[in-house]
Amino acid sequence: MKKQLLLPLLVAMLMVSPHLFCCTGITLQSSNGAHITGRTIDWAEGELNSMYVIVPRNYSQQSFTPEGVDGMRYISQYGYVGLAVKMKEFIVEGVNEKGLSGGLFYFPKYGKYERYNAADCARTISDMQLLAWILGSCKTVEEVKESVKAIHIIAMENNASTVHWRFTDSSGMQLVLEVINGKPIFYVNNLGVLTNAPGFDWQTTNLNNYVNLHPGSAADQDLGNVTLAPFGAGSGMLGLPGDMTPPSRFVRAAFYQSSAPKQPNALRTVTQCFQILNNFQIPIGIESTNNTTNVNLPSATQWSAVTDITNTKIYYRTMYNSTIRCIDLMEIDFERIKFRAEPLDEQKEEPIVPIRIK
Repeated sequence: MKKQLLLPLLVAMLMVSPHLFCCTGITLQSSNGAHITGRTIDWAEGELNSMYVIVPRNYSQQSFTPEGVDGMRYISQYGYVGLAVKMKEFIVEGVNEKGLSGGLFYFPKYGKYERYNAADCARTISDMQLLAWILGSCKTVEEVKESVKAIHIIAMENNASTVHWRFTDSSGMQLVLEVINGKPIFYVNNLGVLTNAPGFDWQTTNLNNYVNLHPGSAADQDLGNVTLAPFGAGSGMLGLPGDMTPPSRFVRAAFYQSSAPKQPNALRTVTQCFQILNNFQIPIGIESTNNTTNVNLPSATQWSAVTDITNTKIYYRTMYNSTIRCIDLMEIDFERIKFRAEPLDEQKEEPIVPIRIK
């Protein structure tokens, strides 16, 4: 495939405005030790053609480059399930049979990849395909770090924006990968939260601006001859930022996640994770001016996904159907199954169940 043929397929995904594409990721743990990650994927410009992808062991793929499909060839050692956007190769969230989970998050203006060098094409992979390669070849975050050292990460178009990634393994260890000035940099993500720009290090430092916030209610305060008292419950979080910018979503996610009570098992934690992610659903209309709003989308949050890493299950719901669906990797024979890609929704309409009154 030549470069000019790639452009119509990729330009919408790669050149998108930072005002239109945003994601919020959180991490929870059940009281019995199950590790759960969740995230939204938000894009307001048009439908992402989202699909789930099942990749068997020994499946061969090749990376896109600015010159065509002539980058690194890679064969999956492990089977995995991914959620893809635009094209089946572009997996943005997934988990493999060994319990390694990964997610791609938009990262505009702060990252910078290497320039593509055709002489290195055999060890070069596009940012939109990095996650697929990692899920097929690694089982721990330490293996991810070692693997990334041996390759070159590029954009498929020189003017495209950048992304960053989070990786979590079955131990609960989580890393964030950012490519800055052409160099991969890993951060240990003890908090388990990720949004978009600025960089992860800045986002965690920024949390110190909210050191006064706490769960529950604020104490009464005497102001001269006047006593100030909270209007209602939750006043300890007064000042929590409520807008949709990545720094504000990062702060909200950190406090919502940390104040959530631990659930007894994985399934209860999965549903709790979806409940928390409700707070990051972006309605159509607030992300752009009135004359550019896409009225054909029911939501700017096109889908949300939660991964039970401990039990290798991935759950999702979409803007068309809020029913939570689950793919259990333990039920898949990755040695025998064939590659498949299926749309997330069979029907693009919210199911409504009537209640019959007798």
